[in-house]
Amino acid sequence: MKVAYVFTSNMASTFKLATMILPQLENGNHGAEVIGMMFFDDNIFCLREDDPVGERLAKVAKEQNILLMVCDQCAVRRDLADGTFEQCGSGEVTAKGLVDGVVAGCFPQLYGALDGNPPDQVISL
Repeated sequence: MKVAYVFTSNMASTFKLATMILPQLENGNHGAEVIGMMFFDDNIFCLREDDPVGERLAKVAKEQNILLMVCDQCAVRRDLADGTFEQCGSGEVTAKGLVDGVVAGCFPQLYGALDGNPPDQVISL
């Protein structure tokens, strides 16, 4: 089964991702193929450069071909992207100050990125 995770709730990335999902991905026993992760609100902070969770996740994502995307508007608000609010959703906003491989976007970019390899399940945490 292929899954995509959407991290929306408070502390989802620091609790559910960091202590459950990521260790399972690293150990090869997660039980599903993760094809993408989308981060909203303060959940994007775990993806900052030099963050231990973000660095581990970037390594796993590269090895397992997992899309890592931050909400472009959330990133602009937190000075973790170059672009303006008017550009949000257009694909013109670029992530900055985040671990390797993270892209910024909105639902149109997420759908486009997963179109060739769609998930069987989308799980919001």
